[in-house]
Amino acid sequence: MEKINIKIHDNGTISFQHKKILHFVPELSKDKNLKLIVPNIPLLSLGAHSNSWGALQGVASFVLKFGNHKPFIPLTPEELVYGYDDPLVHLAHLFYPERKKPPSKMAILLKRNHTENGEVNTIYSGVKDIENFGLLDNVNGARKLPYWDESPCNDLKASEGSFFPPSYYTKSKQEIYHLYDKDVCRLIPLQYRKSETKHGIPVDVYTPADYMYQSVEKAPQNKCYCPGNEYCPPDGVQSIQPCHHDAPLYSSFPHFYNADPSLLEQVEGLNPKQELHESYLKIQPKTGVPLEALIRLQVNLKVNKSPKIRMMSKLPNMMLPIMWIEEGVTDLTPALKRYIYLATTFADIAYPLGTYGSILLGTCILIGVFINAYKSIMFTRETIEVSMRTLRRGSHLLHSNNHRLIIIRDSYSVLPELPSPTPEFV
Repeated sequence: MEKINIKIHDNGTISFQHKKILHFVPELSKDKNLKLIVPNIPLLSLGAHSNSWGALQGVASFVLKFGNHKPFIPLTPEELVYGYDDPLVHLAHLFYPERKKPPSKMAILLKRNHTENGEVNTIYSGVKDIENFGLLDNVNGARKLPYWDESPCNDLKASEGSFFPPSYYTKSKQEIYHLYDKDVCRLIPLQYRKSETKHGIPVDVYTPADYMYQSVEKAPQNKCYCPGNEYCPPDGVQSIQPCHHDAPLYSSFPHFYNADPSLLEQVEGLNPKQELHESYLKIQPKTGVPLEALIRLQVNLKVNKSPKIRMMSKLPNMMLPIMWIEEGVTDLTPALKRYIYLATTFADIAYPLGTYGSILLGTCILIGVFINAYKSIMFTRETIEVSMRTLRRGSHLLHSNNHRLIIIRDSYSVLPELPSPTPEFV
């Protein structure tokens, strides 16, 4: 993922857009042209809505007879993910109201590769308030999510995934972070679970909070995800219709991990495992940067039996998995890991070592100076004593012109001028 159109604002925020670049990896894939039998999402969506149409349901059934529509169709993975032509989608694109108008093609991730996602994210830089570092100020100028009418469902105080407020400085390790994900029309609450190390760098591990996909009975705050008389799903799934053109799509964890057991009983081949299907983030507490992150989500289609539409009259009422996605990063580049290690781990070791090392070095220098000075003093004293002893042994009388120098023990004095010798002494 690449950030483009980056702008720095005077109010301490930064705006940008995301550009996703996805590459096909043949060695990790099956035949690219392999046809899969997948749900016909436009038709099944039409059937789910048709039960509330009354007499118009019969008209829809009559029209569909001439289109050779089937509830399951063969598609390649690339067509399912990036788009294929569908006559029902084309009609909806022509006649739906602008607010609900779908794209011209049917796809799970339409316009998600080598394209801008259309959203302008504005986040706090942390210059003015470190507690808001990395959090969204607005998306496309809006400070509330447009998909829901009430709080907390329409709240937007969350990270877009690149940075989080560093818990080391905000002292908020136990609180829940929120991650904004456009694909599921909501914020993903992330609960602190434990601390560990990755490549020698300390990280905090966060996973989705237990109440994220809980039913309204267990988590009343989730009621705003099914307003009015709308269907409120059981544990493990949540509606994402508002951001997918009112198609009856629901998100969950892959293989209905942590979902109501009744959902697994409707589909064969599901085997939920925590290590394979749980989302998690490992966030460095001093920088707020995720060193490892995997967001795993499953897209499901709510299928409703439509007795008046022939090709859907025998379908059961069920939550049908379509595909699940794993998105994130499992490792950083060596250069980035080195920078983070130096800034967060090595600095913690080097700073006290440098401080105490400097103190020790200074102390050693002072001791050395003291010892050297002491030795110099003792050497000078001994030299003087040796010299004085030598002078005492060699005491004698000196004559110099008209003066005498007499050395007596430890002192000397200049004698007054003596009278000139008389001839009798010559």
